[in-house]
Amino acid sequence: MPYQNLLVEISHRVATVTVNRPDKLNALNAATKAELKQAFESFKNDPAVGVVILTGAREKSFVAGTDIKELTELEVKSGEAFAAGGQAVFGVIEHLGKPVIAAVNGYALGGGCELALACTLRVASENAKFGQPEVNLGIIPGYGGTQRLARLVGLGRAMELILTGDQIDAQEALRIGLVNKVVPLTDLRATCESIAQKILSKGQQAVKFALQAVNATANMSLADGLKYEAELFGQCCGTEDFKEGTTAFLQKRKPNFTNK
Repeated sequence: MPYQNLLVEISHRVATVTVNRPDKLNALNAATKAELKQAFESFKNDPAVGVVILTGAREKSFVAGTDIKELTELEVKSGEAFAAGGQAVFGVIEHLGKPVIAAVNGYALGGGCELALACTLRVASENAKFGQPEVNLGIIPGYGGTQRLARLVGLGRAMELILTGDQIDAQEALRIGLVNKVVPLTDLRATCESIAQKILSKGQQAVKFALQAVNATANMSLADGLKYEAELFGQCCGTEDFKEGTTAFLQKRKPNFTNK
């Protein structure tokens, strides 16, 4: 399907989505958000896609934020609807049911940082910059930044980034747990593809259930989360992949998962 602001490629069960507005530092406008939602919804039940890599065009920016021109006429009600609309798009990414790897190749600011936070894993190039600079515009993060950032890096670090609007580099992002890895820009895509293929080599039913269990932690008490984990563990035990995985281990061979 053709897109105006995205490039989408699918190869070896990995979909690579590139936000392609380099003249705007890949900033998110309404059209781009709509295309992201459309693309990720198309991946949900597509057996040709097992993992998604999300990145930005060229070397300077992942996504530099929201298109500021679209903010200037917002009022109370329209502002609330604007934020809720972006949250809905990012929710599709977070709850895709398949791993999404953010390949952060430069600026990930404002909505761009929030987009990376909605992904399952984040790999940053050495030139990456992260930040939630919304307070500089007299607003707060509206696409989930106040919620996901605190859950990922802790309340204190999230408060500092959100209240100061400061940017941090890739190494500091790694230190506080905002990203999983930092690699040279030239190695970024290959590193993400290697992670994707490693995930794809595992039992995909287990991957799906693991995503569900971990994502549920934000909305459950420990007791409820443990109960849910046990339920999903039981469902894993009813899959063909479970039988193959345990048999292969005992036979000292590599498992041949059928993802069933």
